[in-house]
Amino acid sequence: MSTHPPTRSYRLYPAYCFRASPTYDAWVKISIADVQALRSEPNFPSQVYFHLNHPIRYVRIVGAVVAIDDINLKYTVLTIDDGSGATIELKIVRVPLPGQNALITSSETTLKNVQVISQFGVFEVLVDDQRLDIGTVVKAKGTIFKFRGLKQLDLKRIWTVSTTNEEARAWAETAEFKQEVLSRPWHLSSVQHNHIKAEIKAEETKAREYERRKNEYEVQKREHEQASERRLAEREKRLEVRRRKEEVMMNAGALM
Repeated sequence: MSTHPPTRSYRLYPAYCFRASPTYDAWVKISIADVQALRSEPNFPSQVYFHLNHPIRYVRIVGAVVAIDDINLKYTVLTIDDGSGATIELKIVRVPLPGQNALITSSETTLKNVQVISQFGVFEVLVDDQRLDIGTVVKAKGTIFKFRGLKQLDLKRIWTVSTTNEEARAWAETAEFKQEVLSRPWHLSSVQHNHIKAEIKAEETKAREYERRKNEYEVQKREHEQASERRLAEREKRLEVRRRKEEVMMNAGALM
């Protein structure tokens, strides 16, 4: 049995090329099954996942809420199912109250339009003041992370999908993005590659020039401060000499 890794029909470009990718800085419209199928690659940042050779950090999903779990005082988790054959958990980070007790917690979260009401006998998640129920369809954006070997999303934005037409449009967007972008490998031409390297070189030159000017400014600032301190010391010295002269004259006058 061969131990060689399978031959790929695409190239994994160096991380410095990701700026030219159509997915790296985008909210990638993707199904949950495709999110769970994303893979990590050695020698690349852990927060970057790949579909073919597309680097992905941010995703947008659409699906129905199938579970709402009050994990602890810090986290609430929504489980979403989009019918693609997989589910995913969305983590909501709650903002704790100072001096809170075990029965009353803050309703605020790190998302402006999301509240978690968790009190004795009451537990609700509100999105734009609308209560989420099992079966509520949502559109959500998040960053990918792994917990106990499974991919989850750290929730960044969420909306409820109120009509079937809106849900159909969202699914059409996902299908279109997969067909036009994700279904084929990302290709970077030699001209684009050279352009990226030239951009990076120019940015590095600019950064070095900035550091040089910053250092020059700091040196000039220190020199100015030192000169000001010397002038102040000389002024104080002159004032002290005058004060002593005046004191001698006053003492001489007092003896007459």
